[in-house]
Amino acid sequence: MKDEIVSKLELLSEYVKNLRSYKKYSVEEIKNDFTIRGALERYLELSLECSIDIAEMIISYENLKRPDSYREVILTLGRAGIMPEDFAQKFSNAAGLRNVLVHLYAKIDIDEIYLNLTENLKDFDTFARFIAIYLEKKGAS
Repeated sequence: MKDEIVSKLELLSEYVKNLRSYKKYSVEEIKNDFTIRGALERYLELSLECSIDIAEMIISYENLKRPDSYREVILTLGRAGIMPEDFAQKFSNAAGLRNVLVHLYAKIDIDEIYLNLTENLKDFDTFARFIAIYLEKKGAS
């Protein structure tokens, strides 16, 4: 399990690094350039998917109750003490954005994407830090 999660954490780090390279663009530039917009949306989607995959692996390893939604996947880690519940609550909101990006349930709000780019990328780093701490404590392999 540990190797799989470490591999996913490395992917997550790479995706977030790529996302950071788009911080140089203004919201208007992103709105008007479909290539930039598409890449940004895709890297954000991949970052979210990677985070959810990691959380699901831990839930399975710990034999926790299988959540009914992606949002619940993250919240479950908070309830299990793998990360603080207040952070899990905040980070779980990203699951809703994941659904929009993947399924286009609603028109993608570029302002929300831009906010995630400029204000919330550090949440992925925080998530990864909590997972690394969990792996250290578990010494799992």
